[in-house]
Amino acid sequence: VYVFAGDHGVVAEGVSAYPQEVTALMVKNFLAGGAGINVLSRRACADVYIVDVGMKERLENAHGLIDKNIKRSTENMAKGPAMTVDEAQQAINTGVEIALSASNNGVNMIATGEMGIGNTTPSSALYSVLLPADIAEVTDKGTGLEDEGVRLKIKVIQKALDINRGLLDDPVSTLAAVGGLEIAGICGLCLGAASRRMVVVVDGFISSAGALLAMRICPAVKDYLFFSHKSSEKGHMILCEKEGIRPILDLDLRLGEGTGAACAMQIIEDAVSICTDMATFDDVGIKAGA
Repeated sequence: VYVFAGDHGVVAEGVSAYPQEVTALMVKNFLAGGAGINVLSRRACADVYIVDVGMKERLENAHGLIDKNIKRSTENMAKGPAMTVDEAQQAINTGVEIALSASNNGVNMIATGEMGIGNTTPSSALYSVLLPADIAEVTDKGTGLEDEGVRLKIKVIQKALDINRGLLDDPVSTLAAVGGLEIAGICGLCLGAASRRMVVVVDGFISSAGALLAMRICPAVKDYLFFSHKSSEKGHMILCEKEGIRPILDLDLRLGEGTGAACAMQIIEDAVSICTDMATFDDVGIKAGA
């Protein structure tokens, strides 16, 4: 499980119920093995890797952290582009390189996870542009906003799309304008894994934004993606309907981190075992109609 971490300048607009500092605190918890993704990954016998592609805070002596930081938080997308196209491409390339490295080490299934306070806002913006869909249809409570907070979030996303209107012509420039570095990393992970015919288990709402980007860049990527669960964020169902996706689980999950993907990995492995190890009727001598 690869958990990509990044911060978001748009948090300054009041779109999150939690302060930006929580990103670093949660990453420390991941590294200490105490978060939901750690617990569920242990159950799935999966390793967890934390990748800093855009955290604002530099973590000193953070044992186990994969430091691929490109930018200390995105800019405020409500005032201009979140990042440059070059920075977005660097983050995508980071994800590609990580997937290729995993493949070279014999891994055949990887899962996506993320951490970044405020990252449902750029995710909703990307859904709106890339599906496309009305902003209100794909914007929800995130980490716990009340109705007034959701209305503000919709206004902020609209402002961001308006101010970056001329930069939304293709997937990568759209990512640079209103996306996030961890979302870009997930996009690259999907692209790199698909190039090696690896299974990618996609987590929830935010991870699916990265997967959607990958599908828009290279539609064939979809054949290698297993969407782990239906997120309780309402925009995720819009994605599933428009893209013909049937998530494996429907449990009203909204934690992120890769937790839904960790749960689904076990089901995928169970399915493979059934296909490869279970005896057929022919094997045990049962005849049709007998």
